[in-house]
Amino acid sequence: MATHLRSNIECSDAEWQARQELAACYRIYDYLGWSESIYNHISVRVPDQEGAFLINPFGLLYSEVTASNLVKIDIDGNKLDDSPYPVNPAGFTQHSYFHRHLPWAHAIAHVHTTETMAVCSLEEGLMPINFYACNFANQLAYHEFEGVTVRAEEGERLLANLGDKRILMLKNHGPVVLGQNVQQMFLMQWSLQRACEIQMATLSMGRPVVRVPDEVVAVHQRDLSLVNRETGAAGMADFAAWTRRIDRIDRSWRD
Repeated sequence: MATHLRSNIECSDAEWQARQELAACYRIYDYLGWSESIYNHISVRVPDQEGAFLINPFGLLYSEVTASNLVKIDIDGNKLDDSPYPVNPAGFTQHSYFHRHLPWAHAIAHVHTTETMAVCSLEEGLMPINFYACNFANQLAYHEFEGVTVRAEEGERLLANLGDKRILMLKNHGPVVLGQNVQQMFLMQWSLQRACEIQMATLSMGRPVVRVPDEVVAVHQRDLSLVNRETGAAGMADFAAWTRRIDRIDRSWRD
């Protein structure tokens, strides 16, 4: 185990890297306006500790999250460290079910942005009417609203409705985005947010909406892989760029 003196926290190098990535992610979300007071969550698996996860301390704003004050919990939301902060059970109930049953889901985010919640409240959901929305055509799953997600038994329906998708749109609520790592999850969240923002702006004009034909959507999705050919795995360059951006504002998240 490596002791990180700056943060007065003892953990492995792998866990410390995960803590820094997750803390950066919270600060980036806050900078982009995706935070919701002290609510909502982004959770990440601890890479070298089976059944351990990191999540935000309940009661802190995203702008207050740091690598060392993230709370380490087990799959049931019980604390595994001596953090003085509680964990919001409403937030981790849905996350825990996905983490438990989807080995590839290492990073999960749930947000309540105005734009994504608005699209989740439309009968048609996200429509293929803009560049970013075409990324997600036939790639989103939907789940009927059942109230605050604090009941474990809802987890089975969440998982069944997600199916083989990576994003679950909770109707009348908001999206859950699942990724193999923080970087991939962030890129999906950013693209989904842009798709919803543009859809809201388009529908507000009160004009007929132009839908992209299925065959064009298919070509668009096929060619998306070309975007990352020069920058590496999906989201890596994006996340690094936004990390540099928040570093120029405040580096306290690193501690």
